[in-house]
Amino acid sequence: MPVTERALELALTAAQAAADKKAQDISVIDVGDQIYITDAFVIASGANERQVIAIVDAIEEALLDLPEKAKPVRREGERQGRWVLLDFVDIVVHVQHVEEREFYALDRLWKDCPIIPFVDRDLAEAGAEAP
Repeated sequence: MPVTERALELALTAAQAAADKKAQDISVIDVGDQIYITDAFVIASGANERQVIAIVDAIEEALLDLPEKAKPVRREGERQGRWVLLDFVDIVVHVQHVEEREFYALDRLWKDCPIIPFVDRDLAEAGAEAP
């Protein structure tokens, strides 16, 4: 079953919030056909623990600002700031320190799943302004 419109809205909003905090290597993956507990994963990396926490906070804030507010039902890993998981039911967000991202390679684990295209709004606008 393809990702729902609600999950797509949440995933792309979360990805943009991560991009706004300079997250690296942002991936949005449709996992709905592989697992039944969620529709999509958003995976992003931060260079250090402080940035990981800032990305997580920005994602939570952005999803609370949506017309149909979304709050995580579970939040894990914040204390260490190396890998924080936010479970919004429709989507699961993984914000990892670069080292954890390389070691656990979630993208490789889910490589058979479709990628949902995400383009950072700021980069798209900058490209549109270039002559």
